[in-house]
Amino acid sequence: MSSAATAPAASKLSQFLNHPAGPKTVFFWAPMFKWGLVAAGLKDLNRPAEVISIPQNLALTATGLIWVRYSFVITPINYSLAAVNCFVAGTGITSLYRAWDWKQKSPAEKAEVKAKLALKDSKEAVEKALTK
Repeated sequence: MSSAATAPAASKLSQFLNHPAGPKTVFFWAPMFKWGLVAAGLKDLNRPAEVISIPQNLALTATGLIWVRYSFVITPINYSLAAVNCFVAGTGITSLYRAWDWKQKSPAEKAEVKAKLALKDSKEAVEKALTK
């Protein structure tokens, strides 16, 4: 390979590495680690709605919304921080909706949902016992 062909690639790499929000700064790594909150929020979508923590999801939603705004105010503007916090707020809002929807159900509807979950769990336990 000629040095003329590798020069633009090296230049792009050095631009990325030395960018004000590049991997040598907290502006890069904070959003990367915050994706763990998004993963936890997505995993919580599989939990029964009756056990969702409303204060926890209010905090996640508020944090996400506040930091989305802040990421556009700081210098340098941090789009990756805005994106991750948008997803944090989104998972929080989704969980809050699920909790609100659960609280709106009548006792009969709640009992029906719980019965369906119990039936599903018992079927899975029987299948697991038979496969051993």
